[in-house]
Amino acid sequence: MSFFTDIFREISLIKILEALNHQVAEVSAAGRQKTGQLSNSAQNSSFAEIIEKASEKYGIDPKVIQAVIKQESSFNPNAISSCGAQGLMQLMPATAKSLGVNDPFNAEQNIMAGTKYLKQKLDEFNGDLNLALAAYNAGSGAVRKYGGVPPYKETRAYVNKIVKSIDYLA
Repeated sequence: MSFFTDIFREISLIKILEALNHQVAEVSAAGRQKTGQLSNSAQNSSFAEIIEKASEKYGIDPKVIQAVIKQESSFNPNAISSCGAQGLMQLMPATAKSLGVNDPFNAEQNIMAGTKYLKQKLDEFNGDLNLALAAYNAGSGAVRKYGGVPPYKETRAYVNKIVKSIDYLA
């Protein structure tokens, strides 16, 4: 009986810690929004400048970067997904850290790192945008495992929405 009691206590503790972590992230994001964030039009202007800078540095069409940001976060620099991805380009913490990001909610750091990561995926899949986008969403392993865009409903919809968005922006 104590075995099950201990397990329930551990599960409860884990849930409490996860809830507290989520609350801290929400409070932190809300604080960033209240403390001098730019208006939407000013943000979009600065986002466009950062996107252009990332485009030039990594050789990726700015429309592609813009479409990924739109799909990932709807241009919300404080976005946090249910799986923990953060910022405009929804970088996972480990990925962000590996790309040298100190603050995933900093628009410039996030866009530059997200674009660099997308460039890595494009290089990995010989410039195939569909495969690079699928890898950005589901991971390179899944793309290799299935020999193409994985049969995941979310990933297929993700790739289709971004490609259509790029066509729309063209």
